[in-house]
Amino acid sequence: MSKKLLTLCALCMFAVSALFAGCGQSGSDKAASSDEKVLRVGTNADFAPFEFQDENGSTEYQGFDMDLIRAVAKEMGYTAEIQNVNFDGLIPAMESGNIDIIASGMTINDERKGQVEFSDPYYTSGLTIVVPKDNNDIKGFADLKGKKIAVQIGTTSMEEAQKIEGADVKALNSSADTFMELKAGNVDAVINDLPVNDYYIAKTKDTDVKRLDDKLTSEEYGFAMKKGNTELKEKVDAALKTLKENGEYDKIYEKWFGTKPAK
Repeated sequence: MSKKLLTLCALCMFAVSALFAGCGQSGSDKAASSDEKVLRVGTNADFAPFEFQDENGSTEYQGFDMDLIRAVAKEMGYTAEIQNVNFDGLIPAMESGNIDIIASGMTINDERKGQVEFSDPYYTSGLTIVVPKDNNDIKGFADLKGKKIAVQIGTTSMEEAQKIEGADVKALNSSADTFMELKAGNVDAVINDLPVNDYYIAKTKDTDVKRLDDKLTSEEYGFAMKKGNTELKEKVDAALKTLKENGEYDKIYEKWFGTKPAK
């Protein structure tokens, strides 16, 4: 009886070992078959024409940044997986390991350089003002003293607006919200990046507002990566260089801004 029991135990142990060995092999095969390189991209999809969702309810993120980061990822041999995050939560999301890279019209500045690794610049912008068409009092940034100004939270627009003497700065979640405040008469002016203001006016064909010629600052946008991740930075920079050399960057630029980039 004891021999039978020992034999039965041995068989059971063999079966269990085989089962676990089979499971281990299966897991390994699964990893190999789904070995797709994914670049986890964080964006704030309220910054047309750089990143946004269309009005038809499509869940696909669109815009200049979105097309460019997908092209960069493809050039690197990756697939871009895009997540929508509030702008002021993008860097914390990357620091916590939830995303690998930020593609969100992020201006390269000294403060952010202390927090992240930036790619080579991929776009040059500047801050401009939009006011109601019948407003002739505000002709430039010098005329914004003591005015009510709408900006997007966490942006350089907010930083610069807060420097204006006596200004009442209203920080909102998206650039679209800033225009809504202006249209509602709740603010005197909006400060946004040049392409954002131009895209809004062109897309909406809004004849009740105007963009002023005065431009504050010259800003360069870059993709942001976790501080110290020089390996990813080098890959992204190399991909950007290739896209500019093979003409793909120009195609994406012209698609969203209606003209080829300045050389």
